Amino acid sequence: MAPLLLQLMGLGAALAAAALILITIVAFITATKMSSLHQHEEEKFFLNAKGQKETLPSIWDSPTKQLSVVVPSYNEEKRLPVMMDEALGYLEKRQKYGSDKIRVITLVKNRGKGGAVRMGVFSSRGEKILMADADGATKFPDVEKLEKGLNDLQPWPDQMAIACGSRAHLEKESIAQRSYFRTLLMYGFHFLVWFLCVKGIRDTQCGFKLLTREAASRTFSSLHIERWAFDVELLYIAQFFKIPIAEIAVNWTEIE
Repeated sequence: MAPLLLQLMGLGAALAAAALILITIVAFITATKMSSLHQHEEEKFFLNAKGQKETLPSIWDSPTKQLSVVVPSYNEEKRLPVMMDEALGYLEKRQKYGSDKIRVITLVKNRGKGGAVRMGVFSSRGEKILMADADGATKFPDVEKLEKGLNDLQPWPDQMAIACGSRAHLEKESIAQRSYFRTLLMYGFHFLVWFLCVKGIRDTQCGFKLLTREAASRTFSSLHIERWAFDVELLYIAQFFKIPIAEIAVNWTEIE
């Protein structure tokens, strides 16, 4: 019975790997053009506290803040307020930051998470830019860990560096709660990422990443993928440009 089970598991792993390789080949063939950087006219403005339209800044302008936080959200009415309360509460307590304004950029067309993050990054004012998920799965004060990881990479070449939040240290615990099929897919995906794209980063998908302004403008300007797995391409681009990357363990909670 045991040998048969092992054979079935091996076959399942091989099929999963073959499927992922096929998806990768199709993605490579079809991703021949850069995603459009065009902004609709309505996406160039935000509503200020008085309800008036105000022009959004550009990442190519000089920074006017120390930190910008970009939170992509789609149908997040229930989870976003909890995350924002925690984030704003933390920022208000830190003298060097503070939360003077929240700016909502409404996209005319859904461009996926990667497209939303890129639009937020391109409208950021901060010297550093933090990507954070709307579900609040990563506790916001862990930004301090990313800051330390970023500082430990100095001197930064051309002022470029990235600190990635990581859940790799929680992998054994998460595997115990997953089905065999999901575990096989996870390992297959990790293998392909390592084999084809990103070396040395165990968790490419965590949505908690801190970038210097220069690293953000360089990587997001070259991004092709706007939807799922855009993080992988982002880190691949960073490694291509030899931007130093730190992988930092963060607290993470499964959010329904």
